[in-house]
Amino acid sequence: MEQDLERSEEKVEMNESKIVELEEELRVVGNNLKSLEVSEEKATQREETYGGQVRVLDQRLKEAEARAEFAERSVQKLQKEVDRLEDELVLEKEKYREIGDDLDTAFVELILKE
Repeated sequence: MEQDLERSEEKVEMNESKIVELEEELRVVGNNLKSLEVSEEKATQREETYGGQVRVLDQRLKEAEARAEFAERSVQKLQKEVDRLEDELVLEKEKYREIGDDLDTAFVELILKE
């Protein structure tokens, strides 16, 4: 009986030391869990911040695309106007040349009549 008691006491001591080890391990795991929760919270905050930045950048991109489209339409309109003015300039130069030719002819006729 005494031997059984001693063996039982040894088992109790062994189990108590295992309990202490497991409690320590549980404490470490608990601390790790708390650290992970803090990290998760920070990551969630960063994700929300990045999500907000993405939305802002997306809006800015849409605005920039709209401005680019407007600018392209403006350039097309201005190019048409430039083409029209160039055509008008060519016509006016042709008229000017014809008037100059008519004046030259008139001067020659005046000179010949004298």
